[in-house]
Amino acid sequence: MAIPRTSLLVLATAVAALAATTTGPAQAAAALPAVTPRAETAALHDDTAGGDADADDPAIWRNPADPDRSLVVATAKQGGLRVYDLDAREVQSLPAPAGPGADDAPGRFNNVDLVHSAALGDLAVTSDRGNDRLRVYRIDRDRAGGPLADATDPKAAPIFSASQDEINEQRTAYGLATWTDKTSGRSYALVSQRERTRLALLELKANADGSVGYTKVRTLDLPSSFRLPNGADWSPCAEPGEQPQVEGMVVDPATGTLYAGQEDVGIWRLRADLTGTPKLIDKVKEYGVPGTYDEASEECVAGDDPGFGGTHLTADVEGLTLVDEDDGDGLLLASSQGDNTFAGYDREVSDANEYEGGFRVAPASDGIDGSEECDGAAALNEPLGRRYPNGLLVVQDGHDAPGDPDRPSTNFKFVDLGAVTDAVDG
Repeated sequence: MAIPRTSLLVLATAVAALAATTTGPAQAAAALPAVTPRAETAALHDDTAGGDADADDPAIWRNPADPDRSLVVATAKQGGLRVYDLDAREVQSLPAPAGPGADDAPGRFNNVDLVHSAALGDLAVTSDRGNDRLRVYRIDRDRAGGPLADATDPKAAPIFSASQDEINEQRTAYGLATWTDKTSGRSYALVSQRERTRLALLELKANADGSVGYTKVRTLDLPSSFRLPNGADWSPCAEPGEQPQVEGMVVDPATGTLYAGQEDVGIWRLRADLTGTPKLIDKVKEYGVPGTYDEASEECVAGDDPGFGGTHLTADVEGLTLVDEDDGDGLLLASSQGDNTFAGYDREVSDANEYEGGFRVAPASDGIDGSEECDGAAALNEPLGRRYPNGLLVVQDGHDAPGDPDRPSTNFKFVDLGAVTDAVDG
């Protein structure tokens, strides 16, 4: 989500105010090294005028034949998919399709990721939150009419819902990460459920007509309640009926490891096939803070912080992405949405994904602003032609500036990945 829910904003604000007297979180965030964007996309506004809508999640496709002609594919929550070149110029816009009937919920995309496999080719896969399905697009940089072409199986079934009535309640497909198993060559999508803790593993399959469908392999539910060191049980404060959902996810293909960001809890590490026992590798600072939901104000009232949270992430934890390195090592990057920073962790499971450092995406001298309340992020540590020979990081900006005060804006920032790794390793 581009802007955290009101109740969670109140909770996070109260916790930040309480902590400010001792730890100075704003000062700590400001002290992190800063990187600056080289380019930004045009603003995507928070209404549907002209097809514009909330920017959310990016993915980077490298053109091996001509890296300068690589692409960024990104979701606009109410506006479908946007495709950009490396100068951040839009080259294609695809609307989110409506449901199968006139009274059905409209399409509403959330997250996007890519597939590169011998069996399926190059695909962009997105979670269609409005219809509780995956939508699949083939990528062809030289295709007339635009590089993306819809290849979704028209018979694709809902992922979490048993009926259109359930789809209309919008506890549907939300976060998404793709993964191709190196051993079997099979490709999968991992999808989270909105306002629930459930994850689903879907195998992607090519049909004879060229479309791509999927079958559900298994599901797994992360915890919604946690036992604290003082013996108390704790759940993040939220509106009645909501559970702590997952959005940001990424799979390390080298190890088949899934990292999943439970927004108000922290980052989980688990097997990408959803077997085994998940491990919470870092917590948000607000972990364990009691909160009571006030129905009259529709806000959470925070209690005293018992001190059980982490030190690197301020809720929500959002976009997760990986930085590959030639030696097999690398970084897991996470958006710490509540304090407008990013945290970097070692990908080595044997090192318990040790925290390596953090950074901010700050305004550039040429007038491009930084990134605030970042929802989604994508990194690619491969040469991308003359613009990004050190690789690219694309991050969502939840408050694009300067903007129209009557029409809040979001967009995507393009950052030299070399500057990011230098900042984290700093």
